[in-house]
Amino acid sequence: MLDNPTDRFFALLAEHLARGSLAQLVLAGYHGPEPNLVRVTVRPLLLRDAAHLSFVYSHATRDITHNRLLADGLAALRELIGPAFRHAHLHAAGEDLELRFTRKGKASLHRAANARDAVEPQAHDREKQRHIGLDTPFLAALGVTTAGGELVPAMARKFKQINKFVEVLDHALQASTLTVPAAIRVADFGSGKGYLTFAVHHHLRHTLGRDAQVTGVELRADLVSLCSKAAARLGSSGLHFEQGDVRERPVQALDVVIALHACDTATDHAIHLGIRSGAALIVCSPCCHKQLRPQMRSPAVMAPMLQHGIHLGQQAEMLTDSLRALLLQAHGYETQVFEFVSLEHTSKNKMILAVKRAAALPTAPVLAQIRAIKDFYAVREHCLETLLAAT
Repeated sequence: MLDNPTDRFFALLAEHLARGSLAQLVLAGYHGPEPNLVRVTVRPLLLRDAAHLSFVYSHATRDITHNRLLADGLAALRELIGPAFRHAHLHAAGEDLELRFTRKGKASLHRAANARDAVEPQAHDREKQRHIGLDTPFLAALGVTTAGGELVPAMARKFKQINKFVEVLDHALQASTLTVPAAIRVADFGSGKGYLTFAVHHHLRHTLGRDAQVTGVELRADLVSLCSKAAARLGSSGLHFEQGDVRERPVQALDVVIALHACDTATDHAIHLGIRSGAALIVCSPCCHKQLRPQMRSPAVMAPMLQHGIHLGQQAEMLTDSLRALLLQAHGYETQVFEFVSLEHTSKNKMILAVKRAAALPTAPVLAQIRAIKDFYAVREHCLETLLAAT
């Protein structure tokens, strides 16, 4: 019998691969050099009639897949488990295995029986996995699908947006302090017709099994009524909608703050509320960028380029959101700005994703960068900075 927990783990992994009973292997607790890597999910794969292991490297905003022949895949796992990932969770028919490493590298192995049925290796040309399936009840209630679970053609883009948003949120949750199985409080400002609000609630409650309290906040009373009735018909416990404005919202304890298509400085108010509420995640998709454009003074050499209004607007957008990202960093958040699926009522497709760090980093360098950028463009006031200074 093998005494080393790691060797026992790999021996059992080999047995499950030989029997075809491996469902998946999830590596977590990353402590390597690659930025934003959250986890690696490994599954058996049949590719051109040969056994492979499919590695999905999940980053905060994207997934990267590598398919490796079985021997090469096992060698890669040896290099990842322990040196780069402190947790390895193996799910197979009949049992679950958990291999853990302490910070000093001491390994321990835990085995637990389960009632999982036999599994088959996935085919390479399988249908794309979605976080929200077409048979999810709220999609029919909101008119994304028919009662029979068929996608309404005009809602294809919305369905794609829903799944992409949940994918981004899921990765961000894994990178956050919200991995502890406790209640999650979510506020979605400007929830509109509730597509993403329902999706977040479904993912947290039904996919992840979390105790989630999700609130959609919307200015338009008719949409609040529409969503409230749909939630009642579906029996969506922990989901409710209310009329309100993020600019007038009092500070409350929140774990996740969402604000998509928040016009101009409404985005700043949402970020400010998220910071003051101690949110672990802040997700914004800014829209209009009006505040800084009249203030900006660009160098003379850029005048020929900025004589075109579209370029001046793009510069104002980049400046506004860059300062938002830096201010979030200065208040303890790991922040990314990236492309998202554009909303149905705007061509804007930028998203700001902020994940609260477990430990604070020095803020002086970031504050110096903010001052330098403001001085360069002669910016007198940025709404988020003003809000933060007043609290």
